[in-house]
Amino acid sequence: MKLDFDTWQALVQLQADYAAAVDSGDWSLWPDFFTEDGVYKLQPRENHERGFPLCTLAFDGKPSLRDRVYGIQETLFHDPYYQRHVVGAPVVRSVGDDGIRCESNYAVFRTKLNGLSEVFNVGRYLDRVVSTPSGLKFAQRLVVYDSEMIPNSIIYPI
Repeated sequence: MKLDFDTWQALVQLQADYAAAVDSGDWSLWPDFFTEDGVYKLQPRENHERGFPLCTLAFDGKPSLRDRVYGIQETLFHDPYYQRHVVGAPVVRSVGDDGIRCESNYAVFRTKLNGLSEVFNVGRYLDRVVSTPSGLKFAQRLVVYDSEMIPNSIIYPI
């Protein structure tokens, strides 16, 4: 894969579209940002830096991503909230036959229906992005959050 200006723009657009989709609450959009065997993991920084594999959430492949969407929409009972992502520009770490490896910082704000907005989760995305016939997709999205303390439940994708 080559990183020319058009590919860079597509990478930035992928990041922006992902944030807009998960902020919209239309969870059916989320799996389509990944390849068929795409991986999504949410992991504390401490575990990531120590090389420990334990993740808060881990999904391998679109079927498991779709299962999470089903859970959000049909089976999980929780106090509903809105979330808003602020995502920094991706920093490209490498470009090769296995895709683009990049990282970007993020902050997610949460607003409960009858409350004030608060900082919900902060960290960085470590991504491997590949080109597909339908555009750039995440082959892997590792979400590494900074705080060891998280709310008692993370329902929605970060």
